[in-house]
Amino acid sequence: MSIRGLKKKQPKTFKVRIITVDAEMEFSCEMKWKGKDLFDLVCRALGLRETWFFGLQYTIKGMCTWLKMDKKVLDQEIPKEDPISFHFLAKFYPEKVEEELLQEITQHLFFLQVKKQILDEEIYCSPEATVLLASYAVQAKYGDYDPNFHEPGFLAHDELLPKRVLRQYQLTAEMWEEKITAWYAEHRGIARDEAEMNYLKIAQDLEMYGVNYFPIAQNKNHTDLLLGVDAKGIHIYSINNRFSPNKSFEWSSIRNISCSEKELTIKPLDKKAEVFKFFSSQLKVNKLIFQLCIGNHDLFMRRRKVDSIEIQQMKAQAREEKARKKMENQRLAREKQLREEAERAKEELERRLFQLEDEARQANEALLRSQEAAELLAEKAQIAEEEAKLLAQNAAEAEQERQRLEITALKSKEEKRLMEQKMREAELIAVKLVKESDRRAKEAEHLKQDLHEAREAERKAKQKLLDITRLNYPHMAKYPQYSPGDSRDPNFDKGSTKLDLKDIDLKRLSFEIERERLDYLEKSRKFEDRLKELKSEIHALKLEEKQAGLYS
Repeated sequence: MSIRGLKKKQPKTFKVRIITVDAEMEFSCEMKWKGKDLFDLVCRALGLRETWFFGLQYTIKGMCTWLKMDKKVLDQEIPKEDPISFHFLAKFYPEKVEEELLQEITQHLFFLQVKKQILDEEIYCSPEATVLLASYAVQAKYGDYDPNFHEPGFLAHDELLPKRVLRQYQLTAEMWEEKITAWYAEHRGIARDEAEMNYLKIAQDLEMYGVNYFPIAQNKNHTDLLLGVDAKGIHIYSINNRFSPNKSFEWSSIRNISCSEKELTIKPLDKKAEVFKFFSSQLKVNKLIFQLCIGNHDLFMRRRKVDSIEIQQMKAQAREEKARKKMENQRLAREKQLREEAERAKEELERRLFQLEDEARQANEALLRSQEAAELLAEKAQIAEEEAKLLAQNAAEAEQERQRLEITALKSKEEKRLMEQKMREAELIAVKLVKESDRRAKEAEHLKQDLHEAREAERKAKQKLLDITRLNYPHMAKYPQYSPGDSRDPNFDKGSTKLDLKDIDLKRLSFEIERERLDYLEKSRKFEDRLKELKSEIHALKLEEKQAGLYS
């Protein structure tokens, strides 16, 4: 036996691509795998235990079909492609999401699918409800609203509202964002899974939530109705109204559903009630409707039975998980609150620190300005001190000058007084001299008159002497040249002596008068010079006094 024969043959495989609402996965499948084998592999990869809600959907010839669990994958009518693409989607919907959806991954997958259906307008939603749902979607994606982090425009790249709503109202993207953010800010403290559950709780009350619509006809010729299958039953709608059914069959009131080629029959539990029959355009559509009816009916009956051990364990785990998450959320909320308080305290401290730094900076600047001002003031004070010293020096000099001027003034006054006194004395002297001059003039006049009288007397005496001589000495008349001085007559000599003495007195008197006159003239000249000097000194003193007054 060869070594190659000993080797175990490797099974043949084919590749599949599983597309969820938010991710893609690829698997290698064995050729013999059934639909359930592939489905279980996907559920294990996702960590999903609530598998009864989901299925693998594919599109063939424009029709959406679900992969059958009990048949081989390759034996079913699937697209011939490599890898083969399947969409992992919710096939059946719960009646009450809060009670039936136990796992967080189940809630998340439902949330993503229902959100996509609302945005794609497969589920109608009013504009007000879409804004509220969008706010929960934002809370699930971004967490709590933080105005410092979630600035205007942070939702610009998120698809949150159906295009129909955007077209219906003439609002800008900023206005829609403002409306959504107003609701979003009120969801503070809500965790992601809680926000998604609130989204589903609102969505499950919408009329088109969880309903699969199929066109049908009450006869073979016309397709004028819609048949809807959901978790509560089967509903018949008019072709233009998918909100309000014309007729409804709850699962509890249906006894049997049968399918034969293009005909599908619904038998009510009440045997007297009319059996409802309808026709579809294709056999595959009838089979799809029949599969959905069986699956929804089974879930309906399952909800009303006692939970299996697996479901009970899952619910217990879900409750424990919720309690744990609640405690964790509370702890996180407390930590977040403490962290926010610490951040606020930190921000406050930083703000206070910044304020103190700013105040310190301002104080330093003020200190520098004060120092500069102090230096300037010191310089000014020094300059002022120097100026004060200079002014004091000037004042001292001025005081000295003033004292000097006062002394000068006093001296001037004294000199003036002395001058005035001298002037008065000079005037008195002048008066005296004038009087003396007048007196002397009068005396001179008297002396002149006396001299004239003496001369006249002398002349008369001489004439008389001549007459006497002629009479006594006639012979001497012949000698007119005879001098009386030569006379020998004692009487003559005596008379001659008298005449000579008298003549000498006259000469002496004339000489004295002339000498006094010259003295008087000399004194007058000196006195006039002295008066001129006094006048010039008085004039100089007056000029100095005026200059001293101007300087003061």
